[in-house]
Amino acid sequence: MTHVRTIILGASHWHVPLCAQAIAEEHEVIGVGDDDVSLVQVQELAKGWGAPVEADWRKLIALPDLGLAYVFGPHEGMAEKCLALIERGIPFVVEKPLGTSLDELSAVRQAAEAAGVPVTVPLVQRGGPTDQWLAKAGRPAYQRTSFIAGPPSRYLDNANPWMLDPVKAGGGCLANLGPHFVELFLRGSGETAAHVDSRLSSFLHSQAVEDHATLIITTPEGREAIVEVGYAFPGSPLKRYCSFTSVGEAGFASVDSDGTATFTALDGNTEVDKINVDSDPLYDPFVRSVARTLDDGFRGLPTLAQLEDVMRPIWRAYDDQHGGREHA
Repeated sequence: MTHVRTIILGASHWHVPLCAQAIAEEHEVIGVGDDDVSLVQVQELAKGWGAPVEADWRKLIALPDLGLAYVFGPHEGMAEKCLALIERGIPFVVEKPLGTSLDELSAVRQAAEAAGVPVTVPLVQRGGPTDQWLAKAGRPAYQRTSFIAGPPSRYLDNANPWMLDPVKAGGGCLANLGPHFVELFLRGSGETAAHVDSRLSSFLHSQAVEDHATLIITTPEGREAIVEVGYAFPGSPLKRYCSFTSVGEAGFASVDSDGTATFTALDGNTEVDKINVDSDPLYDPFVRSVARTLDDGFRGLPTLAQLEDVMRPIWRAYDDQHGGREHA
């Protein structure tokens, strides 16, 4: 359903501008919230949507005839906002990781299911160019992801300093970047994580959150994924380094940082193409999918149960790494 009365919580989040145009065209924004409503980007977004700003999120969710909410902002306190929306029966979109622990996510998932409140998560790599290309290999037996984003200082520059606070963020690059790629593997394999090995490091930038993390995920059948993420790329117009490989019953697929995509079939024939590996453009179509599927309970979009499966090995990795995360 388009043009439902919608609120945006945590508007200073760096993903919100990527959604702004689609939100303006698909929804009727009636309120914009943030912990700091004086921020220029929050004021500009609210002006573009023609909506008032409000520091108290409770006032926003109490607005009449509310049909949809987007929950961004610090991970600490996300679960409280979600539970309040569920209590009012308001469908919502919530950024991963939804909270700072698996327990918080599980509580929200259980409450939403019990109340029949539709919820979805912008795991935007799903169905994107990289996902589609890797699928050429078929159900993955082995998959490898390397996604190294820019330095943690960018969160100071874009008014999201809480991302460097392990209490407010729950973790660093693994909690932030890892869910997208764990999700691709688990959904592609049709399995859950049975065993997780992990390494987390903050050596490069010496922040309280990790700037490099590696997971090795093994499924009950023995399928395996290596997921490497980091805040180790320099500040640059290139934004990031990334590469992906997947091997399955149909062959071997790979994607390089410049978008070069290669697939070699079992008969030895190789196909080469160029795809867009920038994840930023994937947020606009996600918002439009939210509008299109709202009346159908966000059918086909990521669910909280799927996010819970994704976050389970990630939070396990933090628990296994002493000092890798401050527990809230």
